[in-house]
Amino acid sequence: MARLTGTQIALHGEIGPAAPVICHHAVPPFPADIFTSLAASALLALVHLGASGLHRLRQRPRRFWLSMGSGTAVAYVFLHLLPELQQHQGELEQASEAVPGWLERHVYLLSLLGLAVFYGLERLALHERGSHLREHTRNGEAALDEHQGTQADQGPAVQTGAATFWLSMSGFTIYNALVGHLLVEQASRGVGPLILLMVAMALHFLVNDHALREHHQTRYHRTGRWVLSAAVLFGTGVGLAGAVPPLVVSLLVAFLAGGVMLNVLKEELPAANESNFGAFLLGMVGYAALLLLI
Repeated sequence: MARLTGTQIALHGEIGPAAPVICHHAVPPFPADIFTSLAASALLALVHLGASGLHRLRQRPRRFWLSMGSGTAVAYVFLHLLPELQQHQGELEQASEAVPGWLERHVYLLSLLGLAVFYGLERLALHERGSHLREHTRNGEAALDEHQGTQADQGPAVQTGAATFWLSMSGFTIYNALVGHLLVEQASRGVGPLILLMVAMALHFLVNDHALREHHQTRYHRTGRWVLSAAVLFGTGVGLAGAVPPLVVSLLVAFLAGGVMLNVLKEELPAANESNFGAFLLGMVGYAALLLLI
């Protein structure tokens, strides 16, 4: 029989089959949950550390993996994340005395806020890189070599400034820590759901890493990827300690959902001439089938 948490019992009024949603620990996790959560967290952390190899692939195989990650993330959002938001809406309604009246029936406002925050971070990075590129061009750093007729050394790669980099890292640190926390929640439901979340997030992290590396380049490679890897482990540790109340987790998951959906829209559905539709379809159909079977 599946292990139920206090949140599920409060929602359903009786002990019965666990709903197919992420639940929250009212009791300390079992030793097996601790081991599987830490193992999954370590594997996700390694994605950011090893994703640099993706950039060394040729364009076609790199686009295959990014497009497959796109399809997987789309299936995850529509078949898992959106239904889960409805579950968290129910949790807010149950705790109506603990949240403002305008919020108890509008969990989707937090998702909208999450989408807006990560869209703002993306636009800030794009704007700053564009400004730096125009400045480099005006300063003649991309001038043609007069003797050989070829493009001269362009100097340092165009990347964001330190302030924008750390602002972006702050947002994605919260993002990754929430994912790490959700690993603990899924481990309480069994190895199957945990593996499904881990696979979806591993492919999703590949795409996020690709975009962050393009924006922040050297800073991301030297520092950012380590920060985001540590954030996953930190989130898992907090989840195992049970330090975050279930209601707060519900609010944070709603915020995370908006960020995931934004990243699906901006990165994981690339322009048609740059994407691999077969890989996208493979990821979407394959992951959807797994979600429906398990």
